[in-house]
Amino acid sequence: MALAARRRKDSMDTEEIEQSPRDLLKYEREYIERDYRYIAGVDEVGRGCLFGDVVAAAVILPEGLVLEGVDDSKKLSAKKRDLLYDVIMEQALAVSVGYVDARTIDEINIKQAARLAMKKAVLGLTIAADFLLVDAEHVDVPVPQLAIIKGDANSQSIAAASIVAKVSRDRLCEGEWEAKYPEYGIAIHKGYATKLHREQLAALGPTPMHRRSFLKNMEVVQQTLF
Repeated sequence: MALAARRRKDSMDTEEIEQSPRDLLKYEREYIERDYRYIAGVDEVGRGCLFGDVVAAAVILPEGLVLEGVDDSKKLSAKKRDLLYDVIMEQALAVSVGYVDARTIDEINIKQAARLAMKKAVLGLTIAADFLLVDAEHVDVPVPQLAIIKGDANSQSIAAASIVAKVSRDRLCEGEWEAKYPEYGIAIHKGYATKLHREQLAALGPTPMHRRSFLKNMEVVQQTLF
């Protein structure tokens, strides 16, 4: 009887833990308590695309600010991301976006290009960050930093950066890049290797904004599968 009661209690404790809200300011508070004043969240998007720039953002939010609904950008609808983007841009102390193009990605590889985009974003901040919270990466700048696995789901600052980077890149896909290459459906697939994108590549060939190193890898995969 006692064992059954203990199991019920353990089950209740587990449910309470699973249902409790995530503390997205845990890391920010920890480093504010260590006397860091300007903490920037840093994240990137577009790492897995066949087309276009990899884009990173750095965001410094006011101490203690709680942004309702902020989360990993991949978990949010486009409408929600756009709404939160406007709130972040209005409330943030500083926001910067860094871009690295397809040619550079091919020259230095996507991992180094993503790091370079993050570095550009951090260096572009109008307020110098004195600590960085980074989504599972290291930024090549002389600023103390912490890499957080799944950081965009565990830190409000990183989540804000992921939203800014995602919306910035999506707007390029839907605007400038779509206008430049309307036959490829960039506004629809955002440069990822969808069926439509692969079909248009096969029919039209790559543009100067396609990542040639990624296309080589895609050809190997296609030959293996088909």
